[in-house]
Amino acid sequence: MSDLRELYQQVILDHSKKPRNFRTLEGANRTAEGHNPLCGDEITLYLQVEDDVIRAVGFQGSGCAISRASASMMTDSVKGKTRAEAERLFERFHDLVTGETDEGRDPADLGKLAVFSGVKEFPVRVKCATLSWHTLRAALEGKGETVSTE
Repeated sequence: MSDLRELYQQVILDHSKKPRNFRTLEGANRTAEGHNPLCGDEITLYLQVEDDVIRAVGFQGSGCAISRASASMMTDSVKGKTRAEAERLFERFHDLVTGETDEGRDPADLGKLAVFSGVKEFPVRVKCATLSWHTLRAALEGKGETVSTE
């Protein structure tokens, strides 16, 4: 179990130090901003959505390792997905980090996102892990307001 936990920590640190899709996305037709006042995490998410499919995604911002890693891995995970698929992924990820997973559901079904399963043990970190996901939902819905975890 400790080997698995160490692997999870390595993946999170890698994505935090070298976040994927960390850029302003030229041609974005959906954007949203998110803020976690408790930890100071801030994110601006950029999406290029065509025919209800997320064709490209990028983000900018600052925050703790969990927040940056979550945003990085989220952007990789939603590329090429329809809005409905991204919404289902949001729900499954949220359930994972809040500990509300169904008994029959295997966290490994989330692929690399399963590394965040330990976040549920630290409730204050749930907001760090979900900030980018709530910001994604706001961008897909076209909301102009800043998302806050408070």
